Amino acid sequence: MSESAENLHVVGRWIEDRARQTPRRSAIEFNGRTTTYGELDATSSELARALLHYGLSPGDRVATLTENRPEHVALLFACAKAGLILTPLNWRLTAPEIAAQLHTFEPVLVCASPTHRPQVDQARALMASAPPVLDLETLAIELGPVAEELQLPLVVDEDGLLIIATSGTTGTPKGVVLTHANCFWTNVGFDLAAPMRGDDVVLQVLPQFHVGGWNVQPLLAWWKGATVVLESSFEPERVLDIIERRGITTMMGVPATYLMLAQHPRFEEANLTSLRLVLVGGASMPLPLIEVWQARGVEVVQGYGLTEASPNVLCLAPEDATSHLGSVGKPYSYVEVALHDNLTDTFIIGEGRGEIYVKGPNVFPKYWNNPAATAAAFDDGWLRTGDVAERDDAGYYQICGRAKEMFISGGENVYPAEVEQVLAAYVDVDDAAVVATVHPRWGETGFAFVVAKRDTTLDAEKLMEHCRSSLAPYKVPNQIRVIEELPRTSVGKIDKIRLALLAQNHS
Repeated sequence: MSESAENLHVVGRWIEDRARQTPRRSAIEFNGRTTTYGELDATSSELARALLHYGLSPGDRVATLTENRPEHVALLFACAKAGLILTPLNWRLTAPEIAAQLHTFEPVLVCASPTHRPQVDQARALMASAPPVLDLETLAIELGPVAEELQLPLVVDEDGLLIIATSGTTGTPKGVVLTHANCFWTNVGFDLAAPMRGDDVVLQVLPQFHVGGWNVQPLLAWWKGATVVLESSFEPERVLDIIERRGITTMMGVPATYLMLAQHPRFEEANLTSLRLVLVGGASMPLPLIEVWQARGVEVVQGYGLTEASPNVLCLAPEDATSHLGSVGKPYSYVEVALHDNLTDTFIIGEGRGEIYVKGPNVFPKYWNNPAATAAAFDDGWLRTGDVAERDDAGYYQICGRAKEMFISGGENVYPAEVEQVLAAYVDVDDAAVVATVHPRWGETGFAFVVAKRDTTLDAEKLMEHCRSSLAPYKVPNQIRVIEELPRTSVGKIDKIRLALLAQNHS
């Protein structure tokens, strides 16, 4: 890779530098198999040349549908070296949802694990023009041999590295483009807030279709020379066993992750002495759960972020976890945060409440092929998050609500408009609305209100089956209630405040 002032922060250099320094150190452990840093660097370089030889060009997208696997990590670093953009898709989605994202992001190639190859094939069957698909496990073989002399292109800081899918309030998928520089700076700030050590053993259970599956611990771990234990799924008993057996020192999860671990019968007797730090994202952890983990000698780091910020924005230090309950902390290094009063179009100085605005080198440059959405996301250079927070006199932020209607279920973003579209498409439904309700395990789940078409008897269970066939499980409403009509405001909009109160009373 050529040296240049413009490629000081490219991610391909991370694994090259680390492999030069510690080639025999374990980079990844997966199902009893170890991949060293030297092997990861060599494999990713071979893949990078093979992808270019196959016909891909810098800037092309490589979509994936896979559980956490070392081959996926090698492909990310291959894309980083070849100037390609990895586009990991959510394997929880249905075939129509996957097809919609393939249509939006226009990948030149799809790589799927054997587990999820059938979903890709079903999605491609729904498309008029579908990209080719190759097996992720045998990708190097399928791409074919290529001469080592094939030169890799110059990759610069502002080139795209990842496209992470996210939905807007309309339910239409958008692709957040994250550059090499975005990933560099968010990991620098993260390391200053929650330092990673070369002797750390990181447990990775967060799916790699999330930005957090890369930028909240794993990429930093590979930069610093730590070992990442990859798990393809989250199973509480297995996770407790791995923590004990492998001496896990740190991990990332959503509140539901730590709740399910704490509720497991083996939790009290499990040996957690190696575990020094856990990271929490997606929502704030309730005080009783924080105290359970602190009682086991584990520090808890909470925060706030969003995909468009790569994702880290605010971080609450472990020593503040109980004294600032409900807070998500203060801005990470190199991140600017402001509160904006949308009524007066002014920034709030000192204490106050407003929409969170973010600026910094971690903020994404654009949505893929969607200039209108990109323009709407920014206000005079500031990223508009759509989330409302309150800041106290000491500079700590607390999330108050979401200006947008999105809610988080088990760490996954759910957009009511998308669910409402599916409900409204059902043959016997005339109108539909979805609001969030509190759930003891998943944090929040959807509560659907539907209006049946005239002279029909709506079967709620069949409607639920319709949702399960069209939506990822975490998007399916937890409850459906049939009502005569949806309440509306004076201007004709659905009154979701009233619906939220109704849902609360019937949950």
